[in-house]
Amino acid sequence: MKREELAAKLLAMVTDIAPDVDPATVIPGIDFRDQFDFDSMDTLNFAIALHRELGVEVPEAEYSRLASLDKCVAYLAGKVR
Repeated sequence: MKREELAAKLLAMVTDIAPDVDPATVIPGIDFRDQFDFDSMDTLNFAIALHRELGVEVPEAEYSRLASLDKCVAYLAGKVR
């Protein structure tokens, strides 16, 4: 999967978890919690969605690597086909 496709898929997952987020306003390099109300429960739900949608299991110790769109893409690029 290309990085752009992965980013679009991840952004769709984020907006499913936080429906009040306008995907057009998400800044890829800034942490989700600094842009909108994305708390630890949202991060857990995001990790569950990653497992369900992409087949990638993210250990809790690596949740910080899911903090922004850019970090997610970098972390998942080698794990998703």
